[in-house]
Amino acid sequence: MRYIRPLSIEDAAGLLAGSAGTAAILAGGSDLLVRMKGGFIEPDLIVDIKAIDGLGEIRETADGFSIGAAVPCAVLGENTALQKAWPGVVEAAKLIGSKQVQGRCTIVGNLCNASPAADSVPALVAAGAKAVVVGPGTRRTIAVEAVPTGPGKTSLAKGEIIEAILLDKRLPRSGDAYLRFIPRTEMDIAVVSAGVNLTLDEQGRVKSARLALGAVAPTVILVEEAAEVLIGSKLDEATLERLAKVCSGACRPIDDKRGTIEFRRKVAGVLAKRAATTAYARAGGK
Repeated sequence: MRYIRPLSIEDAAGLLAGSAGTAAILAGGSDLLVRMKGGFIEPDLIVDIKAIDGLGEIRETADGFSIGAAVPCAVLGENTALQKAWPGVVEAAKLIGSKQVQGRCTIVGNLCNASPAADSVPALVAAGAKAVVVGPGTRRTIAVEAVPTGPGKTSLAKGEIIEAILLDKRLPRSGDAYLRFIPRTEMDIAVVSAGVNLTLDEQGRVKSARLALGAVAPTVILVEEAAEVLIGSKLDEATLERLAKVCSGACRPIDDKRGTIEFRRKVAGVLAKRAATTAYARAGGK
């Protein structure tokens, strides 16, 4: 096994593209190292991206925020500006693993691990986040929801690396929120999760909305019909009930030891209502 610590994203992409065997990216390592120790993967090449300039930084620009691929989740919670602008994204990132894991894990790793139950992904999808993808001689920006294609699978081509996650500048009268259901109080995987992002007009009505559900389909799903239900409302009880029904109907869950299909559909509606209510309050709605 070879271990290489490149100093540029271009070199990292070139190494991955030119690898003849199995290659893996090391950022936080909270997934990779566990899988290696368990014997599930044995890479021929490990490319450590932590020394690449900018990948360990959160940058605030006139357009919003750029979160480098190697930024630990704990650092997101320490960034006051990001916490204020996107509290739902930050609270989702802070639910990944234990305090110790928080110091290592990254939202890009959480995204590329491609688990349907990933905590940060529904919040990022609801936020309309984008991923900056770098490959050998190429650079493109895609919606976060376009990255996972199924459990453990992504749309990234060989040699491509996500350099950063982009979040737009927070619009006035906007708010987001993330909630999940787990059997234990912490250190567990979401049975169902929901991320909501809302923007209100001057009268307190929802004028734009995005809602994403996790752990209820092979990938996180953006429920467009939920946005249609929310837009134009002030989140009265009738609207919330319609929202719950739509979200339950959008689910394509499985039965397993952690939850039944019926249970997941029911909880998806409950979490959607609660997350929407929190996002509405954060946006200044009453």
